[in-house]
Amino acid sequence: MDAKIIVDRLGKSYGSGTERLQVVDGVAMTIRDGEFVAIVGPSGCGKSTLMKMIAGFETPDEGTIRIDGALRRGPNRNGILISQHGSVFPWMTVRENMMFGLDDMAAADKQGIADHYTALVGLAGFEDRYPHELSGGMLKRVELARALAVKPEILYMDEPFSALDALISLRMRMELLRILERERHTVLLITHDVEEAVHLADRILVLSPRPARIQASFAVDIPHPRKLSSPEAQALREAVLRELGL
Repeated sequence: MDAKIIVDRLGKSYGSGTERLQVVDGVAMTIRDGEFVAIVGPSGCGKSTLMKMIAGFETPDEGTIRIDGALRRGPNRNGILISQHGSVFPWMTVRENMMFGLDDMAAADKQGIADHYTALVGLAGFEDRYPHELSGGMLKRVELARALAVKPEILYMDEPFSALDALISLRMRMELLRILERERHTVLLITHDVEEAVHLADRILVLSPRPARIQASFAVDIPHPRKLSSPEAQALREAVLRELGL
């Protein structure tokens, strides 16, 4: 596969002088087109800062980011960020949320795309419901479907399922894998859940304590659907946890 994202010696700090705090230090990585990469690391190590820089929402102090060979200078529509905080508009119906961001097309076309992705995440029949009428898991489905509807090449996911209980989180992971079988995206996932990384990713990168550096990289050579109870998955989980000092 061709390189989709190239990160070269990325650095970021906050403050100045004796108050200067180095958050990311010399991170370099290449993510291939269509690859699913999960990043794990200790709490507060700089995972989200790294993600925001790659997505274009933060400016690095050092280093460069290239997307399809072009220097990253800010966010653009080739990538969508899905965060742990959620971004569904409470005053809009599911369909209206889905149509948000679908510019420069006829209303009927917008509705057709919105309804297609609503059905894709298993929410057909809920198009006219408001967010307060949906469960937390359903809201995450709306957010995922809305991100996919604008046809992003890259999904940036910052602990998107962390607020969900274990069963709903597992269902959302299965939903994501089902969608990715049908629609090809490059995915960069930040997670604190090692099991989630093993379940979803083609490759797992482990960050060091702050300032974030890439401490280890693991290829996940386990075909989907993955049984997390398999010896291979358990061995990988334990290897990642060892890198995290657990």
